[in-house]
Amino acid sequence: MESLNAEDPVSVGPFRLIGRLGVGGMGRVFLARSAGGRTVAVKVVHAELAAQDEFRRRFAREVAALERVGGTGTAPVLGSDTTAGSPWVAIGYVPGPSLRTVVGDEFGPLPPATVRTLASGLARALDHIHAAGLVHRDLKPSNVLLTVDGPRIIDFGIARAVDHVAEGGNLTTTGAVVGSPGFMSPEQVRGDPVSPASDVFCLGSVLVYAATGRAPFGTADSGVHATLYRIAHDEPDLTDLPPELSGLIRACLTKDPEARPTATEIVETLPVADPWLPADVLARLGRHAARLLEAEGSPDPGEGGRGGAGTSGTAGASGTAGASGTTGDSGTAGASGTTETGGASGTAGSAGTEGASGTAGASGTAGTGLGAVPAPPRRRGRTALLAAVTALVVAAAAGAAYTYWPQDGGTGGGGRNGSSAGPSGIVPAAFLGAWEGVLKGSANVPYETSRIEITQGPAGARAAVYTHVTGEQLCMGRATLVSATEGELVLGEAEITASVPARRCTPAARQTLRLRSADVVEWGSGVATSTFRRVKAGTDVVPAAYVGTWKQAPDTMNQPDPDRWSYRVTVSQGPVGAPLVRFEQSYPRMDDQGNALAEDIDCAATALVGAAGSLLVIGPETRDPGSWDPDCVENGSSNLRIVPYQGKDRLQVYGMSAEGEPAEFVRDKP
Repeated sequence: MESLNAEDPVSVGPFRLIGRLGVGGMGRVFLARSAGGRTVAVKVVHAELAAQDEFRRRFAREVAALERVGGTGTAPVLGSDTTAGSPWVAIGYVPGPSLRTVVGDEFGPLPPATVRTLASGLARALDHIHAAGLVHRDLKPSNVLLTVDGPRIIDFGIARAVDHVAEGGNLTTTGAVVGSPGFMSPEQVRGDPVSPASDVFCLGSVLVYAATGRAPFGTADSGVHATLYRIAHDEPDLTDLPPELSGLIRACLTKDPEARPTATEIVETLPVADPWLPADVLARLGRHAARLLEAEGSPDPGEGGRGGAGTSGTAGASGTAGASGTTGDSGTAGASGTTETGGASGTAGSAGTEGASGTAGASGTAGTGLGAVPAPPRRRGRTALLAAVTALVVAAAAGAAYTYWPQDGGTGGGGRNGSSAGPSGIVPAAFLGAWEGVLKGSANVPYETSRIEITQGPAGARAAVYTHVTGEQLCMGRATLVSATEGELVLGEAEITASVPARRCTPAARQTLRLRSADVVEWGSGVATSTFRRVKAGTDVVPAAYVGTWKQAPDTMNQPDPDRWSYRVTVSQGPVGAPLVRFEQSYPRMDDQGNALAEDIDCAATALVGAAGSLLVIGPETRDPGSWDPDCVENGSSNLRIVPYQGKDRLQVYGMSAEGEPAEFVRDKP
């Protein structure tokens, strides 16, 4: 958590701000506390988005939908004002670490019984989310929190407000992808409309991670675009998945949305373990709760103000706030659940019931907020340790917030192909789109190339994707927008998103683009300079002439058993950064005298596309583990071109590390 800045408010609605948790494409998120002492996360929308009426309407609908979810299996909405100058929403604390932390950092894969109960709990939460008319769109291990009474889903819903505005062309490009690489659905990868079935696919990926410690389609470490390609086209890697989980997970990961089970069907068919978490994880929850109590201490008894969230009040005899009611900060929610609130739009009545551990109602103990649906009765058979941990977790509900503003990959307006820059970003329209240039060599004989694709966004947003290809390396990254004028765009801090070979790349330094014409910019970074030209952007950048399968004719004069020699190149359509070029070779193994043996050597590899202007530039080949002989040799980066010969096209493949003769291929007949 960071300290508040001078420009930050000291309070939002009835909540006093304590610190800043982060800034995303849609707004700022603050750690805050109500007058009664409950700690919450308050998310405040950026002013440029708040100025758009359509965004406000969508935001209000999403907040209302979140309130209808009522905190069941999610973090509850405890306050909101969608009509304020800067619209905001307050989200309740969820007492537990993320699934990513538990599996990735502390305990490793979870046992099958725990994973089944995790699946049931997440499916139950998704069922309520879908019933409220929402699609989560970003279900991943870091958005799943583990508590004593089951998993909770956080960080969803509000991103959909931005996504809906995008459909009107105001904020993001058409087909913009919302989600996290490695845990997306094929629909999201393709930019198609998503439905509740998309969340079910993501659930399957989360369950694979919980059971094996790995994402089923790889992570950003193996290349973002490569991961997205595998999600859309390849089968999941279910190595080490316990057999008893295979049927459920394979059903969730079906490519066809219509063939996946619904969240309701998953809930109805899965057994639930009690207790559901391993003992060492339960002990970790207890230690975590104790640390939160020590860190936060007790609320200031002198805090004043009138209510927003029902933080220290007790639930009335019915224990459930009314569907349209709100709870006061220190008031009591009666049968109708309509006590006074200080927020302009009030606190959601659906989040009025408190007590995640089943202690709300007559006893009135404040918990995490399960919403209008009554808390389930406490399960029997808990050990003394579990009871002690539960008490600690409930007491820690006034601790710190785990909810963070979702990272928005489609921030800002403007399109990729020169569309106008809207009020949501700083990039002049003339810079939007993709640009490519040669850093070493020439346009016809490139040794080093670079490409930058710029989308709209505010200062500080990572809205520029760059690709750098040398003879032995391909690097991709996202650079931040620093400043912009009508004639100059400056890019700063960057992060690596793909490296071939792995872990070889370093983030790009400061980059400057100066506009020379509608189709030419002068690029500079340090002492390096080049001329970049506008090229096609989007998800189908490969010229149609390249797409298809090409074969190399065997050398009947110099190759023994020429029929056993095969060399093919397949080029697919897609975006820069995707593994669109595949090489497949087969030839006889030779003895020391050069005689062909009976055994064949098979070599298969893929390469990421790094540029698609006058030439198709690809990075170093990456071997296919399933078809790679020890005698195979990986090639470095290459550039591909189409040349006419006797009335037909030929594909020539040149290495980029040195000049030489190309490998030539003719189109393979289907």
